[in-house]
Amino acid sequence: MTDTVQGAAAPVAARVSDTYRWTQLAIGVLAMVMIANYQYGWTFFVPDIQQKFGWDRASIQWAFTLFVLFETWLVPVEGWFVDKYGPRIVVLIGGILCAIGWAINAHATTLNGFYLGMIIAGIGAGGVYGTCVGNALKWFPDKRGLAAGITAAGFGAGSALTVAPIQAMIRDSGFQTTFLYFGLGQGIIIVILAFLMFSPKAGQVPVVTQNANVIQTRRNYQPTEVIRQPIFWLMYFMFVIVGAGGLMVTANLKPIAVDWKVDSVPVTLMAVTMTAVTFAATIDRVLNGLTRPFFGWISDMIGRENTMFIAFGMEGIGIWGLYMLGHDPVWFVLLSGFVFFAWGEIYSLFPSTCTDTFGAKFAATNAGLLYTAKGTAALLVPVANYMQQSSGTWDAVFIVAAGANILASLLAIAVLKPWRRVVVAKSQVSA
Repeated sequence: MTDTVQGAAAPVAARVSDTYRWTQLAIGVLAMVMIANYQYGWTFFVPDIQQKFGWDRASIQWAFTLFVLFETWLVPVEGWFVDKYGPRIVVLIGGILCAIGWAINAHATTLNGFYLGMIIAGIGAGGVYGTCVGNALKWFPDKRGLAAGITAAGFGAGSALTVAPIQAMIRDSGFQTTFLYFGLGQGIIIVILAFLMFSPKAGQVPVVTQNANVIQTRRNYQPTEVIRQPIFWLMYFMFVIVGAGGLMVTANLKPIAVDWKVDSVPVTLMAVTMTAVTFAATIDRVLNGLTRPFFGWISDMIGRENTMFIAFGMEGIGIWGLYMLGHDPVWFVLLSGFVFFAWGEIYSLFPSTCTDTFGAKFAATNAGLLYTAKGTAALLVPVANYMQQSSGTWDAVFIVAAGANILASLLAIAVLKPWRRVVVAKSQVSA
């Protein structure tokens, strides 16, 4: 039995060309681009929702938290469907739900209405996200970090081109019209892409690779086995503490800029002038996308844990720097970009590390189990808002987030690396 077989009795197919594999990856990336705004565009709607209805910011941001919870915690279920039935049906339903979710937001007049809209959009986006990442992990066992990174980059950078159009439509036509048009348009494209996606059959892709830095198991763990592995829960804890800091900045980028009075200050960099918050949001999305294939590629060469040590350490320093210097609009733009660059790689490093450790056969389900850590991290976003409201400053939030990233950096190199080497060695014997 090979690592990429979907069923135990599946016939062995001929190797496909790299062109075919990269085409499948490109389809997944485009689908990820289409779901990006459901998460990364939310911050632009919050001030207008608050202005129209008068609700406090923390209550509105529960919609974002619910989106991330339902986007992440159902991915293992959706991943099981992908592993069993293939990617098409999950992406198809996901696109429909994404469109319905933002259509509900367009007509919502209560907090519960926005909560419902974001829950439905979250279920849809999670189905698309989990499917595309899981499919990339299966098609590229020889370039797992890079493939997962490129796919996740579609989600991280996918909303960069629409930062200005979304803000312009909110300003000119209102946030409700923007929810409707962007929601329906993106959902329809996802539905079309669903019909072009396939999972690899046994023999169509290379076998797992082995080198001194990237250790991959040849055993395929069932999802029920994975959740009984203590090392899985170490990865989960690290994902949560790193993810929380980035999600806090994602959800509150504009509110932080408003509180620091830099949001509407013009900033000129590389002969381009925009307001600080628009500039920051655009750069953040580009760098948040680029970091995923970049660090994924690096991890294919120097190892996952070594890369985590570097990236998480950079993130901790970046968050501290943003806290110290971010009241200056230029530093706000530059350092928020640095923070996103050092954060986004978690979405390539953790799925590839998970599949390296537990095998590719159930990659969508197992990576989905680990991805639920993002939902757990999202629970800390409203906590950050309450901390800010009670103290009147963002100080405590930034200090805790910086410290959490430094802790994760040290855990990667001192605990996860030696422990995973032992786990994979034992699995080779049992396989």
